[in-house]
Amino acid sequence: MKKLVLVLVAFCCSGILNAQTPGDYAKEHYTKKEVYITMRDGIKLFTAIYTPKDASKSKKYPMVMQRTCYSVAPYGEDKIPARLGPSETMMKQGYIVVYQDVRGRWKSQGTWTNMTPVVEHKTKKDVDEGTDTYDTIDWLVKNVAFNNGRVGQWGISYPGFYTAAGILSNHPALKASSPQAPISDFWFDDFHHNGALLESYFFTYPVFGVQKKDTTSKAWYESQMIQAGTRDGYQFLLDMGPLKNADKYYHDNFYWQETVNHPNYDEFWQSRSLPRHFGKVSPAVMWVGGWYDAEDLSGPLDMFKRVNKTDPSAYNTIVMGPFGHGRWSRETGHTMHSNIYFGDSIATFYQRDIEAKFFDHFLKGDGSKSSGLPKAYMYNTGKKEWQQFEQWPVANTAHQKLYLGADGKLTMSQASTAGFVSYISDPLKPVPYTEDNTTTMGFTPHNYMSEDQRFAGRRPDVLVFQSDVLTDDVTLGGEIMTHLKVANTGTDADYIVKLIDVYPPDEKNNAYMPNKNIILSNYWQMVRSEIMPARFRNSFEKPEAMVPNQKTDVKVRLQDVLHTFRKGHRIMIQVQSTCFPLFARNPQKFVANPYKADESDYVKATETVFNDSYVDVEILK
Repeated sequence: MKKLVLVLVAFCCSGILNAQTPGDYAKEHYTKKEVYITMRDGIKLFTAIYTPKDASKSKKYPMVMQRTCYSVAPYGEDKIPARLGPSETMMKQGYIVVYQDVRGRWKSQGTWTNMTPVVEHKTKKDVDEGTDTYDTIDWLVKNVAFNNGRVGQWGISYPGFYTAAGILSNHPALKASSPQAPISDFWFDDFHHNGALLESYFFTYPVFGVQKKDTTSKAWYESQMIQAGTRDGYQFLLDMGPLKNADKYYHDNFYWQETVNHPNYDEFWQSRSLPRHFGKVSPAVMWVGGWYDAEDLSGPLDMFKRVNKTDPSAYNTIVMGPFGHGRWSRETGHTMHSNIYFGDSIATFYQRDIEAKFFDHFLKGDGSKSSGLPKAYMYNTGKKEWQQFEQWPVANTAHQKLYLGADGKLTMSQASTAGFVSYISDPLKPVPYTEDNTTTMGFTPHNYMSEDQRFAGRRPDVLVFQSDVLTDDVTLGGEIMTHLKVANTGTDADYIVKLIDVYPPDEKNNAYMPNKNIILSNYWQMVRSEIMPARFRNSFEKPEAMVPNQKTDVKVRLQDVLHTFRKGHRIMIQVQSTCFPLFARNPQKFVANPYKADESDYVKATETVFNDSYVDVEILK
């Protein structure tokens, strides 16, 4: 388990590692220098600088920088990785590439803080990721030979957070920023969704919750890695019982303790919310995400929209592709997500025709807003093609309500008579989130976001609402809000809503499916899903119990989509109350702190969904 987590940390989150093997190009064309850069409070951050060998007074290069908590390895000035920068394309175009261990991590000094809070009104002594970015850029432009005075920043996942936070540095040399799959708020993405804990991340807490004692190039958190003795995460976590039992593993893990002692959206979490801090934005920004990103889907979408509101005049663009977490950073040839094939060389297209074009224009070109790129470069996951928009969400959409009928039908009009359908939710026998148990103990469960949902929809504790066969293509493009009207025999519950594309019976398998036992005939492809704890239905700060058997409104916001449901397909909605171990089980008895619930608090409950419930979608005209 220890080695698995370490590999997956590098695989998922490093901007250096890449499945491509460019050979010895980097070693032949770049020199390396390692330095410590002193921040305004005296803390020194370890920084590796790679400069093209042909840089000179007459041939100056811009810099692109990644700040990371996942190590800038390989360490040593004689050690050069196979690839530098965001892509092989950019490496060969020529940039000075900078990597930095953030404070408190690896070879940098200081104390590590998850999602460093932004200090709004700083004194000269205050530091945050914005000031560390400013101080680093300031040193680089003054001390790195043959730079042209322009800096770009990029990073994926946690490095994406540091990139987004770096926008707040307001350093005049920062001309282009590309936060990719950035963490934006731990309450709404990554470790929680709307305050519901992702228990699937349980095995990763050592990476984020152990302080190192000194600068190091070795993983200091290995001793806290759980030796589970099984590959079945569902069974391991179910056998662990209530979350309070996790203390036997993580009693001294500071991040786990912070999590369980802050069950509501209090100042601890709010201070770590990045979107609220954006105002005027100076550098050109290109947010990047994947429609099937199981870690940070909401980050790029939410922060892109936030900047649109706070600074409509900013150069603020977004790219969303048919990718899992960060997988646009490497080419796989046949672009797959789980069993779904989207085409060939899509990552290369993104790297060459979108990402490289963005940085080239703002770091080497005239830097005007006429970059040749659209406001939104979005991949339609149903049509399987790129589309360009000058606004997102798109202007030419029509809102449509899809009603959840008591007869299991999904219709565009509300039933004339009241009705309902019920199921029994048992937290001791939770609905699994996937059929693939091999994914239940890794760093993050990638594949479930497009997996076949027949395994869940054929259980009695999952409701299924299905449209008639579509006679024309229907494209959903934009935001989705579910308005559930529910009742519960308990006093608390989670409500999980899934949007699903049901394939026709004659659908053929694609040639690249990893699991030959899966059939696309009648495949129920998940397009989007989300969870909403009923306790937070009125406020994330002040949870409220449900009144047993009382009809209650619960809104479940699903993340944006761009997906065409093709003629001959059906649209399906599933509703359930457990999705384990992706999400921790709700006891279904209201308690002040679910992390400290007793085993006796976990009770069965009958969940009722009324037929005036509906899903509000945006249909492209």
